[in-house]
Amino acid sequence: MAEPSAGGIAAPNNGNVPNADAVAGGAGQELGNRLLPSGVTFRAQVRQWWPYYAMMAPGLIFFIIWHYVPIWEAKMAFEQVRIIPPNIWVGLKNFQVLFSSPIFYQVLANTLIISGMKILFVFPVPIIVALLLNEIRSGKLRGTLQSAIYLPHFLSWVVISGVFIALLSPTDGAVNQIQTALGFQPISYMTNTGTIRWVLVISEIWRSAGWDSLLYLAAIFAIDPQLYEAAEMDGANRWQKIWHVTIPGIVPTIATLFILNMGMFLSADLNQVINMQNDVNASTIDILDTYVYRLGLSTGEYALATAAGLFKAVIGMILVITSHLVSKKLTGKGVW
Repeated sequence: MAEPSAGGIAAPNNGNVPNADAVAGGAGQELGNRLLPSGVTFRAQVRQWWPYYAMMAPGLIFFIIWHYVPIWEAKMAFEQVRIIPPNIWVGLKNFQVLFSSPIFYQVLANTLIISGMKILFVFPVPIIVALLLNEIRSGKLRGTLQSAIYLPHFLSWVVISGVFIALLSPTDGAVNQIQTALGFQPISYMTNTGTIRWVLVISEIWRSAGWDSLLYLAAIFAIDPQLYEAAEMDGANRWQKIWHVTIPGIVPTIATLFILNMGMFLSADLNQVINMQNDVNASTIDILDTYVYRLGLSTGEYALATAAGLFKAVIGMILVITSHLVSKKLTGKGVW
C-alpha cells in the first residue's frame, strides 16, 4: 500500500524498497552488535579499551573518595562523636542544637542572599557572552576575545582575591583612584558590609562568565543553520534571529545548567568567600560552608558540622527535584 511522503504525495512501495523504519532498526541493531558483541566478557572489554578506562580512572577515583565514601560517614550527624569508638547514637539531637543556634540562621540568611544574588546576576552573564561572541563575524577577533575572557577561570581564588584587594584598596587601589579623580570619596569595598557581597558577585562574573559560556556556544553551534536561513528569508534582522532562533535553540542547555546550579544553591563557593573574608565583613558573608569549616576544623564539633552539611545536601536535592519538575512543566526539558 502506498504511504504518503513528506510532500504529501503517495510514494509507492512495490516490496523491493525496504521500509525506512526497518532499515533504521536494522542499522541500530547492527551497530549495537558491533559495540557490544555477544560472548565478550567485561574483562575482555576492559583489555580492549583500557586507554579510555585509564583516562576515566582519576575522575572516578576522585568521586568515589570525596563523594561516595563520605555518604557512609553522614551517619555521624546522628551520633555523639567519641575519641575512642564506638560513637553514641543520639538521633536528632545534633539537628536540635543546630537549629537552636542563632549563628546558624545568620549564616543561612547570608548564604541565601549571596546565592540568590549569584543566580540573578551571575547565571545570565555567560548566556549573554555566548550570544555576543556568536555575533562576531571575525574569527581572529572572536578567538582573541575568547582567550582573554577564559583566562580568569584558570586562576585560583587566592590570586583573584589578591587582585581584587589590590584594585579596591581605599588608599592606592585603581578603582578608588578613579573615584577620587571624579570627585567621589574613596570606599573601603573589602570591609564595607554594604559592598562586599557585590564584590563576590562581580569577581564571580569575572572568573566564570567566559568559561561557562563555552557550553552555550557549543549549543549555539549545534543549531541547524537552515533555521537562520529561513528566518532571514522571512525578513528577520539580527535581533529577531537571536530571539526567535538562537535563544529557543539553547533553552535545553539553559534549563539543565539552571537545575544543576540550584543543586549548589546553598554552597555559595567556599573558596571565594574564605579568601575574601576578614574580621570586619565576616558577619555579612559568613556562609554555611565556612560555618561547617569552623565547626569541623576549628572547634572539633564533627557531629554538628556533619549535621549542617547533611542539611545543606538535603535542601540541595529538594531544590534540584523541584527545579527539574518546574522546568519540565514550563519548557518540557529537564535533567532526566
